[in-house]
Order: sequence, then C-alpha cells, then structure tokens
Amino acid sequence: MSAITDLSVRTAAGGEQPLALYAGNVLLVVNTASQCGFTPQYAGLEELHRAYSGRGVAVLGFPCNQFGAQEPGDAAAIATFCSTGYDVTFPIFAKVEVNGPGADPLFERLKRVAPGLLGSRAIKWNFTKFLVARDGETVRRYAPATAPQALRADIEALL
Repeated sequence: MSAITDLSVRTAAGGEQPLALYAGNVLLVVNTASQCGFTPQYAGLEELHRAYSGRGVAVLGFPCNQFGAQEPGDAAAIATFCSTGYDVTFPIFAKVEVNGPGADPLFERLKRVAPGLLGSRAIKWNFTKFLVARDGETVRRYAPATAPQALRADIEALL
C-alpha cells in the first residue's frame, strides 16, 4: 500500500498538488466546514499549525459540503471565511467529498487504514481528523468532537 504522500490533491485554485511536498512531515488532515457547530475548531487547528509547523507538522484542511450542506461556498468564499474569521494560514484545499462514490482518493485511503468506531469506514461528520506519521502512514482517526488541543501529545510523540 502506498503512503499518503504518493497521492495528489486539488488545490483551492483548481490545480493539482502532490502530497509529496509534505513528505517527511507529520500531517493532520481534516475535513472542514464553515457553518458547522465544530467550525470554531479552525482556531485550534491554526494554533496547532503555528505551534508545530516549524517542527515538521502540516495541518491540511479539506472543505466538505456532504454533512448538512454546511460548506456551501466556493473556494473564494471559503478562503475569505477562513482568513477573516479565524486567521487561518494553513493550506485549505479544494472542496471534496469524503464518502460515497465521489469520495476523494485521499479520504478513501485515510478511511481504509484508520477506520472509525467499530471498524466503520464512513466519515460521520465535519472536522474528522486524521494524524499521519512522517513516513506517510496514517496513525489515528479522531472524532469531530475531539478538540485539536487534545491531539498535542500524539503529535509530540511523532516528532
């Protein structure tokens, strides 16, 4: 099975970006939404980004509109919301689907190697988080309700 960093993702501008750019980093991959009860987690994700980006950690946000249509905006609206509402400086990629036949290959891979509760593969809601080790292998999935600050010890263990 290939590492996460062997995949490419769509940028908010519509181009392709190889995740190989993040090879050797610890990654925190999150499906996000601007109109969700968990949206304030953007602040905690940004806090992790600022605390750890210099130590080889990258937070990667992937907007998703599959849960309650809570991410209805286009790429420009999402970028404006993230920067003005939460001063987000970590990368926000193109809107993706995380479940179903149109699911992005990145999330298909993450779900396969880090299933949820009772082995469930489906992502249940916005702000599901996946922690990926420096070797590109997924380490753990976190529920939407898990605050970003609760991941600090697991991030530290991978550094």
